[in-house]
Amino acid sequence: MPLAEGSAVTNGKLVLGLGCERRTAPEEVIGLAEQALADAGASGSDLALIASLDARSEELGIHAVAQHFAVPIRFFDAATLEAEADRLQNPSEIVFAHTGCHGVAEGAALAGAGPDAVLIVPKIRSARATAALAGVVCNGVACGQRGVE
Repeated sequence: MPLAEGSAVTNGKLVLGLGCERRTAPEEVIGLAEQALADAGASGSDLALIASLDARSEELGIHAVAQHFAVPIRFFDAATLEAEADRLQNPSEIVFAHTGCHGVAEGAALAGAGPDAVLIVPKIRSARATAALAGVVCNGVACGQRGVE
Protein backbone atom coordinates (compact mmCIF):
# COMPACT_ATOMS: atom_id res chain seq x y z
CA MET A 1 0.00 0.00 0.00
CA PRO A 2 2.19 2.87 -1.25
CA LEU A 3 1.70 6.32 0.29
CA ALA A 4 0.61 9.16 -1.97
CA GLU A 5 3.35 11.37 -3.37
CA GLY A 6 3.90 14.40 -1.16
CA SER A 7 2.34 12.76 1.89
CA ALA A 8 4.25 13.03 5.14
CA VAL A 9 4.12 11.16 8.41
CA THR A 10 2.26 13.40 10.85
CA ASN A 11 1.27 11.01 13.64
CA GLY A 12 4.64 11.15 15.39
CA LYS A 13 5.39 7.48 14.92
CA LEU A 14 8.59 5.91 13.60
CA VAL A 15 9.66 5.52 9.98
CA LEU A 16 11.67 2.45 9.00
CA GLY A 17 14.07 3.05 6.13
CA LEU A 18 15.13 -0.06 4.22
CA GLY A 19 17.68 -0.89 1.58
CA CYS A 20 18.52 -4.26 0.10
CA GLU A 21 20.29 -6.05 -2.68
CA ARG A 22 18.10 -7.28 -5.51
CA ARG A 23 16.10 -10.42 -4.70
CA THR A 24 16.90 -10.42 -0.97
CA ALA A 25 14.76 -13.00 0.82
CA PRO A 26 11.73 -11.43 2.55
CA GLU A 27 12.57 -13.30 5.76
CA GLU A 28 15.95 -11.58 5.93
CA VAL A 29 14.46 -8.10 5.50
CA ILE A 30 11.67 -8.77 8.03
CA GLY A 31 14.21 -10.08 10.54
CA LEU A 32 16.36 -6.97 10.14
CA ALA A 33 13.30 -4.73 10.52
CA GLU A 34 12.37 -6.52 13.75
CA GLN A 35 15.96 -6.09 14.99
CA ALA A 36 15.85 -2.33 14.30
CA LEU A 37 12.61 -2.01 16.27
CA ALA A 38 14.03 -4.06 19.14
CA ASP A 39 17.17 -1.89 19.16
CA ALA A 40 14.89 1.15 19.61
CA GLY A 41 12.82 -0.52 22.32
CA ALA A 42 9.86 -0.24 19.95
CA SER A 43 7.35 -2.57 18.36
CA GLY A 44 5.51 -2.80 15.07
CA SER A 45 2.68 -0.70 16.49
CA ASP A 46 5.15 2.20 16.74
CA LEU A 47 5.70 2.20 12.96
CA ALA A 48 3.93 4.65 10.67
CA LEU A 49 5.74 3.99 7.40
CA ILE A 50 8.29 1.93 5.51
CA ALA A 51 10.50 4.02 3.21
CA SER A 52 13.09 3.16 0.57
CA LEU A 53 14.70 4.14 -2.71
CA ASP A 54 12.43 4.07 -5.76
CA ALA A 55 14.87 1.73 -7.51
CA ARG A 56 13.81 -0.89 -4.93
CA SER A 57 10.06 -0.45 -5.47
CA GLU A 58 9.70 -3.96 -6.90
CA GLU A 59 11.63 -5.73 -4.13
CA LEU A 60 9.47 -8.38 -2.50
CA GLY A 61 11.43 -8.15 0.77
CA ILE A 62 10.52 -4.50 1.28
CA HIS A 63 6.87 -5.13 0.44
CA ALA A 64 6.89 -8.10 2.83
CA VAL A 65 7.97 -5.84 5.70
CA ALA A 66 5.11 -3.42 4.99
CA GLN A 67 2.65 -6.32 4.93
CA HIS A 68 4.17 -7.84 8.08
CA PHE A 69 3.64 -4.60 10.05
CA ALA A 70 0.50 -3.49 8.13
CA VAL A 71 1.90 -0.04 7.30
CA PRO A 72 2.20 1.86 4.01
CA ILE A 73 5.36 2.14 1.89
CA ARG A 74 6.80 5.27 0.34
CA PHE A 75 9.57 5.21 -2.26
CA PHE A 76 11.79 8.24 -2.79
CA ASP A 77 14.02 9.12 -5.72
CA ALA A 78 17.78 9.29 -5.22
CA ALA A 79 17.82 13.11 -5.26
CA THR A 80 15.37 13.23 -2.34
CA LEU A 81 17.47 10.78 -0.33
CA GLU A 82 20.66 12.66 -1.22
CA ALA A 83 19.06 15.85 0.17
CA GLU A 84 19.28 14.10 3.58
CA ALA A 85 23.06 13.51 3.26
CA ASP A 86 23.99 16.09 5.92
CA ARG A 87 21.83 14.24 8.48
CA LEU A 88 23.20 10.75 7.80
CA GLN A 89 25.36 9.05 10.43
CA ASN A 90 26.82 6.52 7.98
CA PRO A 91 27.21 8.11 4.54
CA SER A 92 28.82 5.85 1.95
CA GLU A 93 30.65 6.71 -1.25
CA ILE A 94 30.08 3.12 -2.42
CA VAL A 95 26.32 3.47 -1.97
CA PHE A 96 26.47 6.83 -3.77
CA ALA A 97 28.29 5.24 -6.72
CA HIS A 98 25.56 2.59 -7.05
CA THR A 99 22.44 4.61 -6.23
CA GLY A 100 23.10 8.34 -6.52
CA CYS A 101 22.60 8.92 -2.78
CA HIS A 102 24.94 8.50 0.18
CA GLY A 103 22.55 6.38 2.22
CA VAL A 104 19.39 4.45 1.41
CA ALA A 105 18.12 3.21 4.78
CA GLU A 106 19.05 6.30 6.81
CA GLY A 107 18.10 8.73 4.03
CA ALA A 108 14.73 7.07 3.44
CA ALA A 109 13.91 6.97 7.17
CA LEU A 110 14.73 10.68 7.55
CA ALA A 111 12.93 11.71 4.36
CA GLY A 112 9.84 9.80 5.41
CA ALA A 113 9.82 11.14 8.97
CA GLY A 114 10.28 14.79 8.00
CA PRO A 115 12.63 17.70 8.66
CA ASP A 116 12.35 17.57 12.47
CA ALA A 117 13.18 13.86 12.65
CA VAL A 118 16.39 12.31 13.91
CA LEU A 119 17.87 8.86 13.51
CA ILE A 120 16.77 6.74 16.44
CA VAL A 121 18.52 3.62 15.14
CA PRO A 122 21.30 4.42 12.66
CA LYS A 123 21.91 1.96 9.84
CA ILE A 124 22.17 -1.69 10.80
CA ARG A 125 23.02 -4.48 8.36
CA SER A 126 22.25 -8.08 7.61
CA ALA A 127 24.00 -10.02 4.86
CA ARG A 128 21.99 -8.34 2.05
CA ALA A 129 19.89 -5.56 3.61
CA THR A 130 20.09 -2.36 5.66
CA ALA A 131 17.62 -0.72 8.01
CA ALA A 132 17.36 2.52 10.02
CA LEU A 133 14.66 4.10 12.18
CA ALA A 134 13.85 7.79 12.35
CA GLY A 135 11.29 9.84 14.23
CA VAL A 136 10.71 13.06 16.09
CA VAL A 137 12.03 12.93 19.65
CA CYS A 138 10.08 14.31 22.64
CA ASN A 139 11.75 14.22 26.06
CA GLY A 140 14.29 11.64 24.89
CA VAL A 141 11.70 9.22 23.44
CA ALA A 142 10.20 9.08 19.95
CA CYS A 143 6.97 11.11 20.01
CA GLY A 144 3.97 8.83 19.71
CA GLN A 145 5.93 5.82 20.99
CA ARG A 146 4.52 4.18 24.11
CA GLY A 147 2.11 7.02 24.80
CA VAL A 148 4.60 9.89 24.50
CA GLU A 149 2.97 12.91 22.86
